[in-house]
Amino acid sequence: MAFFISEDAKDLLKDLHTFCENEMRSQVYEAEKAGFKGDPAGEEIIQGIMDGLQEMGIGTLPVPEEKGGPGLSKMDRAALMEEIAKYDAGITAAFMVNEVALDSVEIAGTEEQKDRCYDILLNGGYGCFCLTEPNAGCDVSGAVTTAVKDGDEYVLNGTKCFITNGPIGDFYVIYAVTDKSVPVAKGGYTAFLIEKGTPGLSVGSVEDKMGIRHSHTSDIVLEDCRVPASAVLGEVGQGFQIAMKTLDISRTWIGIASLGIAQRAIDESVSYLKQRVQFGKPLAKNEVLQFKIADMQMKTEAARQVCAYALSLMDRGEPYSVASAEAKCLASDAAMYCSTEAVQIHGGYGYSREYPVEKLMRDAKIHQIFEGTNEIQRLVIGKATIGKI
Repeated sequence: MAFFISEDAKDLLKDLHTFCENEMRSQVYEAEKAGFKGDPAGEEIIQGIMDGLQEMGIGTLPVPEEKGGPGLSKMDRAALMEEIAKYDAGITAAFMVNEVALDSVEIAGTEEQKDRCYDILLNGGYGCFCLTEPNAGCDVSGAVTTAVKDGDEYVLNGTKCFITNGPIGDFYVIYAVTDKSVPVAKGGYTAFLIEKGTPGLSVGSVEDKMGIRHSHTSDIVLEDCRVPASAVLGEVGQGFQIAMKTLDISRTWIGIASLGIAQRAIDESVSYLKQRVQFGKPLAKNEVLQFKIADMQMKTEAARQVCAYALSLMDRGEPYSVASAEAKCLASDAAMYCSTEAVQIHGGYGYSREYPVEKLMRDAKIHQIFEGTNEIQRLVIGKATIGKI
């Protein structure tokens, strides 16, 4: 996506590429191997990488220039996120969720709430977007986490699950039912901004995931968590609308991370085909394998253009909901396709942890699932295309 971005972003992209090559390329695999063995050294490696990215200012990318941030467009930031995702999609998720959590605050928060979140990010903190519950994934109407008004406070109870940055979060955007007599989508749902350390908010079970293992994912447990009424984002009852607007943006970010995975799968496959000799010639001369690379490249580039289109609509303030769904769906499907083909191209070696493509395949799968499954995205796109029936 580099040809879409500003000169400032291009300079940062060069520095980021150097960092990723030197500090991430081999280290993320060593960290994952250590993690599989229960060795805490793996977590130390990842923490060092994340600290290095914070020092480069990656965590501050969503902060506006007038508030102390770099002032980069969404297109600029996307190019940087895609670059990190080539090396590890889990680490990418930590920084992308900063964007997602902040989006909810920027959509509906007060200036004071926004400034507080900006300060947290500028000081190396992380945000969390807490929507999913055990029985409320794509169907938010199944939410049972509650926020009950008690004088000038709200008391929250419930559990949120699959929360990226849960164990390391500094601010949490939490959605809860405030009126059980009203459907979630009709005004029964409210968003709250809650900071780390608030009594009654704790980290629950940490997920042991198939992929994106360097993303910190956990339950967030609310037990009589009292917050002032000033913690409400927007108005009481606006939670569903805020969440849907946030997801409309975040889906494109999932597409961006997916592009990084897909591109890395292509790069690793091309490198392997050039080096591997079978039947007296490099595999790169095999036309069947050339066709595989061609399909991988076409799917990835097509998805990249749709992601760029969605981002351009956001930067221009034009409607982007359908474009974002298309970007997420196309790019995550491309990531799964390319990573699966990369394993096939590598043959038996592709199934070994000694080669990076098996990790790419595991990391890719979740991108077809979170922020709304690709089945949901197709539903959104189909209804928008068909129109009223």
